Amino acid sequence: MSVKHGSLSINSENIFPIIKKWLYSDHDIFVREMVSNGCDAITKLRKLEVMGEYSFPDDYKAKIDVIVNPEEKTLKFIDTGIGMTADEVEEYITQIAFSGATEFLEKYKDKTTDDQMIGHFGLGFYSAFMVADEVHIDTLSYKEGAVPVHWTCDGGTEYELQEGNKDSVGTEITLFLNEESLEFANEYRMREVIEKYCSFMPVNIYLSKANAEQQYETIDEADLKEDDVVVEHIHEDAKTEEKENENGEKEIVEVSPARDRVKINKRPVSLSNPNPLWMKHPNDCTEEEYKEFYRKVFMDYKEPLFWIHLNMDYPFNLKGILYFPKINTEYDSIEGTIKLYNNQVFIADNIKEVIPEFLMLLKGVIDCPDLPLNVSRSALQNDGFVQKISEYITKKVADKLVGMCKTDRESYEKYWDDISPFIKFGCIKEAKFADKMHDYILFKNLDGKYLTLKDCIEENKKETPESEAENTEETAAENTAENAAESTEGSASDAEDSKDDEEKEPEKTVIFYVTDEVQQSQYINLFKEAGKDAVILKHNIDSPFISHLEQRDQNVQFKRIDADLTEELRSDEKADEEMTGKLTDVFRKSLNKEKLEVRVENLKNDGVAAMITLSEESRRMQDMMKMYNMYGMDPSMFGGEETLVLNAAHPLVKYVAENVESDKTPVICEQLYDLAMMSHKQLSPDEMTKFIRRSNEILMMLTK
Repeated sequence: MSVKHGSLSINSENIFPIIKKWLYSDHDIFVREMVSNGCDAITKLRKLEVMGEYSFPDDYKAKIDVIVNPEEKTLKFIDTGIGMTADEVEEYITQIAFSGATEFLEKYKDKTTDDQMIGHFGLGFYSAFMVADEVHIDTLSYKEGAVPVHWTCDGGTEYELQEGNKDSVGTEITLFLNEESLEFANEYRMREVIEKYCSFMPVNIYLSKANAEQQYETIDEADLKEDDVVVEHIHEDAKTEEKENENGEKEIVEVSPARDRVKINKRPVSLSNPNPLWMKHPNDCTEEEYKEFYRKVFMDYKEPLFWIHLNMDYPFNLKGILYFPKINTEYDSIEGTIKLYNNQVFIADNIKEVIPEFLMLLKGVIDCPDLPLNVSRSALQNDGFVQKISEYITKKVADKLVGMCKTDRESYEKYWDDISPFIKFGCIKEAKFADKMHDYILFKNLDGKYLTLKDCIEENKKETPESEAENTEETAAENTAENAAESTEGSASDAEDSKDDEEKEPEKTVIFYVTDEVQQSQYINLFKEAGKDAVILKHNIDSPFISHLEQRDQNVQFKRIDADLTEELRSDEKADEEMTGKLTDVFRKSLNKEKLEVRVENLKNDGVAAMITLSEESRRMQDMMKMYNMYGMDPSMFGGEETLVLNAAHPLVKYVAENVESDKTPVICEQLYDLAMMSHKQLSPDEMTKFIRRSNEILMMLTK
C-alpha cells in the first residue's frame, strides 16, 4: 500500500480549532469519548458475530486497554473491536461529524436489536486534540484479507494514511500529549477520570503503565485459570500446634491443612462494571447489593433509608435507582446527586431538565438511552420528550411513597422525619406531586403520634368550648340590637353583605404548631393542661410549606403555639381595666418601651406570670425579612412588635400593680419581661448579659 496524503473534509477552516478547544467544557471528557468509541467498535463486532458474519477466535476477549507512558508523554486506547479498513478510516475519521455508529445502526437495524451504540455524532474522536499535539491510529479490520492501516494527524487539517503493522483485529489510538495535558500520562489521574466517566461502560476497561515492573499474586491452585501466567508452584505443608485437650493432656493439633498454591502474574482488574445494578431486574437484586452499590457510587457509609428501582421500556427506555439518604440533623447538607447516564456512559450530575428540582435532594442513577443529547453529550436538547421523562420519574417516586404509607405505615412513620423535608419541598415545587402526596403528609403531635392533615383537622374540630359559644351568642345578640336600631333598608343591605362575607370567608380550622420544644415548653405545658394539641414543625422548609398548604386548602390555618391565647387558656374572670392601664404604664416605663403592647389576662394556670405572643402574620413577615436579608427594616412597619401578656392571677403581677412606686418594681418588670421573652425566642448577647447580671442582683436581694 502506497503512502497517501489528503485533507480532512471540513466545510470551514475555522471549525477544527473550535471542535478541539471549545466543543467540550471539561477537557478530561476526551477519555469518555475515546473509550466510548472503543465500546462501539466492540458492540459492532458482537452484532456481526450474532448475525453469523464473524466468528470470534477462541481466546477473544472484549476489552479496552488504557496505557499511560509518562516517559514518552503518550496515552494509548486499545480496543478489540471491529477495526477499520483504509476506506473506512477516510470515511469515518477524516469526514468530521460523520458518525460510524449511526451508519452502522441504519445498515443493520432490521437484523438485530441487541445492544445500543454509544456514539451518535462522529465528533468524539476529535476531542483527543484538546490534549494532544499529535494523534496516531493503528487499526486492522475484521474483514478477511484486510490490510492494517496507520493514520497520523498533527492537529491541523492535513493527515497521512499508509499501511500499518497491527496484527490483531481492533484499533489502537495513541495520543502524544501536549505540555498542558501531561497530567493524563499519570496513572492515578487517569484512574480517577476513567472511574468518573466509564465506571459502568458495557466493556471491561483496564488501566496500566507502560514499562511498569511485573506484579505478582499467590492463589490456591484450584482457582487457577487458563489464561493465568504461572511463575511458580508452591506447596505449603500442614501447620500444627501443641495444645492442651479437655483432659489436660498435651497433643499435636493441625491448625492449617497442607495445600498447593500458585504464584502468578497479577491479574488485571477492570475499572468498569459492564453489568451495573440498575440494568438488572428489581426482582434479581438483593438488599445488600443495593446498599453496596450506594456505598461504592456515592461514598456514603450511612445506609440509605430505602430506594426506588426504575425499570421502564415503554414509551421510552429508562432504568435507574433513586436512594433516599439518611439525614442526621437539619443542619446536614441535604443536597443529593443524581447521576445521568446514556447507555451506561456518564453524562453529567443533576441535569435539571430530566431531574425535577426537588428530586435533586436524593442520590441515585438514571440511565436513559433515548435522551436527546446535544452534539457534545454535555447537555440536553430540551423538548416535550424530556418533560415526559421528568414527569414519569416524579410519578414513580410519589407512587412509592404513597404505597409505603398505605401498606407499611410503621416504616413510613419511622422514615418520616428524614424524608419529610424532601417531600415538602417536592409539594411546593411540583403541583402533580403535591396532588398525589396531599393525603400522605404526616405531622407529629406533642405526644409523638403521627397524624395526616385530615387527622389534624378532625382533632381540632372537636366541640367548641362553652365560653367560646357564649361569646359567639353575645356577639350575635349585640349585632341584632344594632341592626334593629337602623333603617329597614340599611338592615337588609347589611344582611346581604354579611351573607356574602360568610360565603367568601369559609370557616377555618386552626392547627397550632411548635418550632422549638425546649424554648416553647411553657406554652406546650399550658396547651397540655388545657387538653389542646399541637404539631411539631421545626425544619426550615416548614414555614413555606404551611403557607403552601394554606393556599391549597382555604379551610386550614396554621398558627404557632405562641401566636395568641386561646379561650381554653383563659379563666372566666375578666381582668380589671384599671389594673390593665396601671400595668401597661409601669411596664412601658420600666422597660423604656413606649410602644410596648401589654395585655392583662386571667389565666387558668396561676403559675405563669408573663408570656409573649406574636401574631402569625407578623412572624411570617419577620421570617421573610430574614430570608431576604432585610435586617435593616423595622419589623413594626408590618405590625411585628410582640405583645406582653401578664397574668393578673399571679402574685408577682399583683405586687407590681399594687406597688407601682416601689424600688423593686422596675427590676421585677425587667425580669418578668426577659423570662417571657426567653420562652418566645433567644435573647441577644447584650440582653442575656443584662439578664444574668440582674438575676445575680435579685439573688443578692434575697440574702439581705
